[in-house]
Amino acid sequence: MTKPPAAPPSESYFVSRLADDARRKANAYPTTVDSLVEVLNEYLTEKEVGLVVRAYNYAESAHTGQFRRTGHPYITHPLAVAGILADMRMDHQTLMAALLHDVIEDTQVAKSTLGNRFGKSVAEIVDGVSKLTTIFKSRAEAQAENFQKMAMAMAKDIRVIMVKIADRLHNMRTIGVMDREQRKLTARETLEYYAPIANRLGMHNVKVEFEDLGFAALYPLRADRIRRAVDKARGNRKELMDELGQSIRAALKREGISATVTGREKHLYSIYQKMKSQHKPFREIMDVFGFRIVVDGEDACYRTLGVVHNLYKPVAGRFKDYVAIPKVNGYQSLHTTLFGMHGVPIEVQIRTQQMDEVAEYGIAGHRFYKAPAENTHSGQRTRQWVRDLMELQQRAGDPLEFIESLKVDLFPDDVYVFTPKGDIMELPRGACPVDFAYSVHTDIGNQCVACRIDRALAPLSQQLQSGQRVEIITSPDANPNPDWLTFAVTSKARSAIRTGLKNQQRAESIILGRKLLNRSLANAGTSINDLDFRRLRRVFKEFGVRKLDDVLATIGMGELMSYVVAQHLLVADNPDYEAVPVEQGGPVAIRGGEGLVITYGRCCGPVPGDAIVGSMTPGKGFVVHIETCKNINEMRRRAPNQIIPARWTSVKDAEYLTALRIEVSRKKGIIAELAATVAGVGAGLDRINVDERDAAVSSVIVEVGVHDRDHLARVMRRLRAIPSVLTIARTSA
Repeated sequence: MTKPPAAPPSESYFVSRLADDARRKANAYPTTVDSLVEVLNEYLTEKEVGLVVRAYNYAESAHTGQFRRTGHPYITHPLAVAGILADMRMDHQTLMAALLHDVIEDTQVAKSTLGNRFGKSVAEIVDGVSKLTTIFKSRAEAQAENFQKMAMAMAKDIRVIMVKIADRLHNMRTIGVMDREQRKLTARETLEYYAPIANRLGMHNVKVEFEDLGFAALYPLRADRIRRAVDKARGNRKELMDELGQSIRAALKREGISATVTGREKHLYSIYQKMKSQHKPFREIMDVFGFRIVVDGEDACYRTLGVVHNLYKPVAGRFKDYVAIPKVNGYQSLHTTLFGMHGVPIEVQIRTQQMDEVAEYGIAGHRFYKAPAENTHSGQRTRQWVRDLMELQQRAGDPLEFIESLKVDLFPDDVYVFTPKGDIMELPRGACPVDFAYSVHTDIGNQCVACRIDRALAPLSQQLQSGQRVEIITSPDANPNPDWLTFAVTSKARSAIRTGLKNQQRAESIILGRKLLNRSLANAGTSINDLDFRRLRRVFKEFGVRKLDDVLATIGMGELMSYVVAQHLLVADNPDYEAVPVEQGGPVAIRGGEGLVITYGRCCGPVPGDAIVGSMTPGKGFVVHIETCKNINEMRRRAPNQIIPARWTSVKDAEYLTALRIEVSRKKGIIAELAATVAGVGAGLDRINVDERDAAVSSVIVEVGVHDRDHLARVMRRLRAIPSVLTIARTSA
């Protein structure tokens, strides 16, 4: 009798296993002070080791009586954090800060006390780490604000984030003792933020461990299923892996190249992500064999590449040279894909010993070579990233904008393009010429009007590909376009565009505000230039501003009514002044190119030639309506003094959107016929909505872009000539 298959383990089984793993000595209490000292003696001076031990003794005393959820004394946690950093060969001040990193938060010890005992640098690192303990643990805006604090702390001393990463790594190794909600939250934070940060700093080993631990905690059933499949596949792959490895070693030996060849396996979370994003079954992902070849020098990397390409046929388009052009996090390696024996794909990485250390440990990897991190390629990249973070933080309008922009930088994929002078520019995947322009200089971005890609004119929205030559065409009169935010991807570009738009909006608001205020003053026979503003400071204070431009900008944005400001200014300038209805001034001139502070009501879709009025809307500025618009009629009844006469003047040749309601007889292809007719008159077609009235008649809303009222009339005449069109009229969009 066949036994029924065993039921798969429940989530509670894995929760219990996670808790057991957390309490194991190897995770909960991996480092003792003696084992730490043993490691430190390998690369620190006796004096430096003594200072670290002194910090340990102080931390042990401060944490006396405190215990972790694992049941172990609390000091085991700082010791574990210090052990992680010691394996990275971090300096003695970083290790002291690691041992003391919870002292300020969890005990009564002040920052000044630490500074007096262990020096200012150690105290600053500890303080920086302490301020980061609440990161990502509150609502979105608070999370973003905390991340801004981290950026500031990193800018002062990159060692702050190193300690924080090590702290999070030990917490993840003991995540099983947390309650379910906290465990899920911590795992998600780790996958979304800490793993990408570790990757951004080039710390591959840490990134992989973050991902696998976070994956197991967040999706225990999925992680276990993939782990079992990997274990099963490993047995089937071993013989072929050994055979492939031997053939590569033999080929390198024949050429006299000294190298270490090791097989690589994808980690669990990487497999899961590829299955999810590429919609591939597990078998297809595991069919790829990976090898890493570590050689003595950079020239040996390229010689090795030639050897493996002669040994097995390379796959076209799958070669990447990160040695000549390193990744943004300092990573260097040659990547190639080959057709191995039996036709199996082989992914090969070729790098030097130093490149390998940097690939695994990032900025910390340079400690092995006694080189100051800030003087190395990876260190310089890291410093530049931190400086960019600070610049981004200063420009960001709000914390959520900062986080949005930062996420782009945490998930880079490389595109390399050339400037007209032949310099290489590194951009993330999906970058466009606007991103390129801002990466060159903010002013180049702000004044960008067009571009050439490989000497041919191209749209600013076109995604760039590696190897292209990009040239930006600028104009001193140009300004950032709001549409750029829909396709620009780099944080620098998006932040600069928003800043430029804000400045542009303010400038336009001041111009419009001046128009509106002069209009309101005109009925009293005066103007802004005739007022004595030395006597008007009190009025500015009443409106919460300091100078005239602030008043004008506020009027232009619709947050103050011009006639109210005019009345206050006139009374302040002349106490005997008798109020008159200054709202009855001349019309505001609309030329159609004012940009950000003049908008056109979607309710009626005014076009040049229509009789128009306007109203001020807070945040939007001057909104133009057709004189007979139903919303304007309602405003006439409710607040007539908010309606401002307007007129078209010197209208620019631009497209203005307006909506048409068309009743048509239902027949096949009528929508295509309507669209073709609109295009045939040189009008734009922005949107079509169809509302079926009955079996025979459909009501179609068509939003068209026209130059003026005459152009609109031609569109309507052409549409009316279609036999299936029953009625046509302007309507709200």
